Amino acid sequence: MLPVPASPFTAASLHELVLRLHQCGGGLLLHRAHAAAIVSGALAASLPLAGALLLSYASLRDVHSARLVLRHHPLRLRSAFLWNSLSRALASAALPAEALRVYNRMVRSGVPPDDRTFPFALHAAAAAVAAGERPDKGLELHAAALRRGLLLADVFAGNTLVTFYAACGRAADARRVFDEMPARDVVSWNSLVSALLANGMLEDAQRVVVRMMRSGVPANVASLVSVVPACGTERKEGFGLCIHGLVLKSGLDSVVNLGNALIDMYGKFGDLEAAMRLFNGMPERNEVSWNSAIGCFVHTGIYEDVLEMFRAMLEHGVTPGSVTLSSLLPALVDLGCFHLGKEVHGYSVRRAMESDIFIANSLMDMYAKFGSLEKASAIFGKIDAPNVVSWNAMIANLAQNGAESEAFRLFIEMQKNGECPNAFTIVNLLPACSRVASLKMGKQIHAWSIRRSLMSDLFISNALIDAYAKCGQLSLARNIFDRSEKDDVSYNTLIVGYSQSSCCFESLHLFEQMRSAGVEYDAVSFMGCLSACANLSAFKQGKEIHGVLVRRLLSTHPFLANSLLDLYTKGGMLDTALRIFNRITQKDVASWNTMILGYGMLGQHGVALELFDLMEDDGVDYDHVSYIAVLSACSHGGLVERGKKYFSQMLAQNIKPQQMHYACMVDLLGRAGQLSESAEIIRNMPFRANSDVWGTLLGSCRIHGNIELARWAAEHLFELKPEHSGYYTLLMNMYAEAGMWSEAYEIRTLMKSRKVQKDPAYSWVQNGNKLQAFLVGDA
Repeated sequence: MLPVPASPFTAASLHELVLRLHQCGGGLLLHRAHAAAIVSGALAASLPLAGALLLSYASLRDVHSARLVLRHHPLRLRSAFLWNSLSRALASAALPAEALRVYNRMVRSGVPPDDRTFPFALHAAAAAVAAGERPDKGLELHAAALRRGLLLADVFAGNTLVTFYAACGRAADARRVFDEMPARDVVSWNSLVSALLANGMLEDAQRVVVRMMRSGVPANVASLVSVVPACGTERKEGFGLCIHGLVLKSGLDSVVNLGNALIDMYGKFGDLEAAMRLFNGMPERNEVSWNSAIGCFVHTGIYEDVLEMFRAMLEHGVTPGSVTLSSLLPALVDLGCFHLGKEVHGYSVRRAMESDIFIANSLMDMYAKFGSLEKASAIFGKIDAPNVVSWNAMIANLAQNGAESEAFRLFIEMQKNGECPNAFTIVNLLPACSRVASLKMGKQIHAWSIRRSLMSDLFISNALIDAYAKCGQLSLARNIFDRSEKDDVSYNTLIVGYSQSSCCFESLHLFEQMRSAGVEYDAVSFMGCLSACANLSAFKQGKEIHGVLVRRLLSTHPFLANSLLDLYTKGGMLDTALRIFNRITQKDVASWNTMILGYGMLGQHGVALELFDLMEDDGVDYDHVSYIAVLSACSHGGLVERGKKYFSQMLAQNIKPQQMHYACMVDLLGRAGQLSESAEIIRNMPFRANSDVWGTLLGSCRIHGNIELARWAAEHLFELKPEHSGYYTLLMNMYAEAGMWSEAYEIRTLMKSRKVQKDPAYSWVQNGNKLQAFLVGDA
């Protein structure tokens, strides 16, 4: 404990004590020294002592005591010294609004500003703008300084003014102030370079650095350490290499923070060799040096080396901080090292770092990606003040792990807690809307995005197009597409959406439009277009796309090869499909399923069943689609017992039957005339049958003339799909064939009362390279 000097007190001894207390942060002793200064009369006679007290109180954020020092000092009205001291101290203590209030009181008290008043006040105004306050006060200060002639030759004031305009985002005004300065020092140049970089004007900053060197002002560490990160971010390799050469020429290569910045720059260039050469050649390293090296491997996706670098860091006795751990955790997720991730979590708990916002966000993301949603939620709940990244990470984790309703709830809670969602929040939420077919929530998010003026964001517009397309609202998706900026994702989303609808020909139109717009095709573009060709039976266009894929060496791409299989099997070209199938080196479950479905659909049931057995021999596990394919083949081939065997096999493999599996079994038994057994299967289903199951039973009843069961199936279909005209027509025809005219008339009357109309069929013809769809009566 620092003793208060014994009486008699002197201004010099008290000044020295206050400065020592300022360094060690002794609040109680500071008040005692203040009291001693008042009692001894030293405070009233010494401006330096009063200034030291103001500085110490401001650093402790004790604004009240600082104001008392100023208010009761007899010399406060004679000069601006004390006012300037308090203004500067408060701004340095991150209290810019209080600092500006001091300036206002000084002006109202009639104290004339001196050459330091405006620089200190402008510094506070710049800090206030950075904190989100309006720049009006800074503009007022600039005008007042010009009126008093205090900016003409003051380099310090000019530098501060450049910094202020940079904080306001007004780079042109910062440059104008700089150009009007009669004298400049290296700080002036650095201030302008920082102002340009802060506003994303790297090329202008480059020219200023070159101009600075040509004017004879040598660049220092501050000049270069701000430019190097910008070169890395903007991938300006040529200028970055020049800066590195300047660092070597100036003898600054041993400066640690400059070396760290260069390592990070080379990492963003993807030049790991240069980054590691710099790292290994550093005479001195700190934690940031190791973090920069680790960041290089994270940026390039070489996660194994991230782990090795972390181990080397520990071996060199460097204690990892929050930045290190938050960089390491995503690498462990990518490597699948859940046990190591939990060890890092334990380490953070032992070091009392678990509550660090960066570490908490990374831990939350790790647990969610490894399927431990409860643990992720627990970590989120322990964060005292979650930031927007925390909310976004938790919303994304919930949305991607099947907890869509909880993600929507958290989105609302986020806003109630005063945190404003951003583009990442919306992009994470919209896929959840499409997965649960929540068109209402999707529209609400769309409206919210419009109110927040976020619709110009390409990621949001693409996510909205995807959400509407997957909810079946293609007209709304197209409306956003036509009004927004477009990239390959925009086109692909809509092409795939149309390919899965009744408007498949729109996929082909968009495919052509995509090329005309100069947007490059990718695998998704070709997949969507091939799917549309298969659904439209547009095999000529499909073959043309196949030719393009062969020329681009893409025909063996797993997804594209499967799309080609689908095209040729639906077109009955099984020989071509088989050739493609045999050329696929890594056949996945979709490849086998497509071939089994194709052979089964075209009556070659034996080949379909043989392929099903070969699939298991090839080491590919069956999925629910595999059993739909084989059950469908058994149904079309009348292989009732074989179908029952496959259904039992599916249950034994713990694959839960879905609606389509039951529809296949109903069809299998129904085609064989075993309608009572089909009805029994429906009665014993663990969930309510959908229109696919009831429609299959109705079709079987039509074949075998079972009106009683047909009426039972139709009652459910009229409830599930009251707008579907085909079910009404089928039952009505059955009644007519049985001579039950009154019942047939009742069905017709029911159709009219519900305003059900038959869906008009359309045809299409090819005109040149375009498909033209038309209805009956079209000219």
